[in-house]
Amino acid sequence: MTRFLLERLAHAITVIAVVSLLTFFIIHLAPGGPSLLADPKLSRVERAAIERELGVDRPLPQQFATWVTRVARGDLGRSFLYQTPNVDTILARFPNTLLLAGSALLLSIVLAIPLGAYAAAHPGSLLDRTLGLASFTIMAVPAFWLGIGAILVFAVGTHLLPAGGASTPGLGWSVADRLRHLLLPAVVLSAATSAELFRYARTSAGAAFKLPLVRTVRAKGGRRRTVAWHALRNALIPVLTVIGLQLPRLVGGAAITETVFAWPGMGRLGVEAALGRDYPLVMAMTLFVSAAVVLVNIAIDLCYAWADPRIRLDATGARG
Repeated sequence: MTRFLLERLAHAITVIAVVSLLTFFIIHLAPGGPSLLADPKLSRVERAAIERELGVDRPLPQQFATWVTRVARGDLGRSFLYQTPNVDTILARFPNTLLLAGSALLLSIVLAIPLGAYAAAHPGSLLDRTLGLASFTIMAVPAFWLGIGAILVFAVGTHLLPAGGASTPGLGWSVADRLRHLLLPAVVLSAATSAELFRYARTSAGAAFKLPLVRTVRAKGGRRRTVAWHALRNALIPVLTVIGLQLPRLVGGAAITETVFAWPGMGRLGVEAALGRDYPLVMAMTLFVSAAVVLVNIAIDLCYAWADPRIRLDATGARG
């Protein structure tokens, strides 16, 4: 187990390093520069002074080496746009994104896995066909279109829910108001994840119901609940993998959803940083998100042994 964790941490560091390197050079390949330099009133001398102060006048390899050196010291730099330390800027938005993405993932798990298991237990039924058609339809709908449609129906048309933001201005913080603002973006963000997770759960549970173990439990007169539990537990391995892969999708989808609903989270911050060519903030967010993704995937690997007792992490770090 210890060797497995050490090897996975080494792989994680490699992945984070490669992602950071690619992100650094790709963001610098985009035309234009930091938005601070876009002011037409700036003279050539003033623009050169700002470039020198920001450190963007040096060659790219030297800029990257400087960034790596600062990260090694625990310094993620300072935002060009907000003129605040990147750590403070990210942490100010992180709770909102964690709330939104966590709610969307929880909603997807609570809805998709039970519905997928039920559909697998009743193949060919009206509910199975209906859910299958709905999942394919939702997966084909762009998130921004779904978000705009939800706003038109529930905010503009019926006034049941607010159109955007995280709270009502001037009302003060309250749980009820927070939940009202959270509901629409969480449902929209969870839609594609729920549809995909349902498809995997439906397929995995359908295969699990045909396993000899489940057939034996059913032949011995096991209750429907017992049979369903054995099937569901054996179907969790591929479902857990999909859940682990949803974190990057949720973070990427949050950029669109948070922009549509004016939700003050990291996704919207990332869009603002990219449009403003805020290189230090983009790099800090890349480092933060990639680290979170690899750590979640390590946690998912550790959950495999719980989901299926036949799986063990051996001394070489392999799953067998």
